[in-house]
Amino acid sequence: FNSLNHDMTLAEFKFIWYMEYSHRMWGRVVGLAYILPAAYFWHRGWLSRPLKGCVLALCGLVCFQGLLGWYMVKSGLEEKPGSYDIPRVSQYRLAAHLGSALVLYSASLWTGLSLLLPRHKLPETHQLLHLRQYAHGTTALIFLTALSGAFVAGLDAGLVYNSFPKMGERWIPDDLLAFSPLLRNIFENPTTVQFDHRILGIASVTAVTALYLFSRKIPLPHRTRMAVTSLLAVACVQ
Repeated sequence: FNSLNHDMTLAEFKFIWYMEYSHRMWGRVVGLAYILPAAYFWHRGWLSRPLKGCVLALCGLVCFQGLLGWYMVKSGLEEKPGSYDIPRVSQYRLAAHLGSALVLYSASLWTGLSLLLPRHKLPETHQLLHLRQYAHGTTALIFLTALSGAFVAGLDAGLVYNSFPKMGERWIPDDLLAFSPLLRNIFENPTTVQFDHRILGIASVTAVTALYLFSRKIPLPHRTRMAVTSLLAVACVQ
């Protein structure tokens, strides 16, 4: 209010307050949805030894996610000496919070599907091995693209250029490497952050399409075929 929103009304403040409050309450509900059933299943002896390790890791990730969320919000409330910029959370902490959430979600989904669906026993051919390696590489690329989106959000980098495929009138903007040292541009220059996110997004869609085309040449079970096709459809929608 003191730095930027001098004309904010009480109703407008309540709106953003309730958004933050709801997010925190929802996070606590998620934590209870993990920890309470886990404690019950553990007490009843329904968890195998390897599954106990998974459950402990997932519950630990839930707690870590909440801690990261607090650490991220704290950065947006710290008054920086001599700064009159728009108050915002650290893009580094925002990326860490998002990355942790993606890891938690992926690990939960993987664990659940491993319990619900039996693993296919497929012959270890060279083509299948290459498909698995390429799928892992594509996963890493998508994860990196999502993290770069957190830097776009944290720096409001989406407001710098709003044209596509060019950025303004140029393919490569003049201020792409304006910061010094050079490495700072990747994380703190809004133009570079948006440029990187565009390149990573295009690369992700290309990689997913290539993965789909490669999978068509290999005899795969129906469930795997459906997963690869769904991945392509979601990538196009995204």
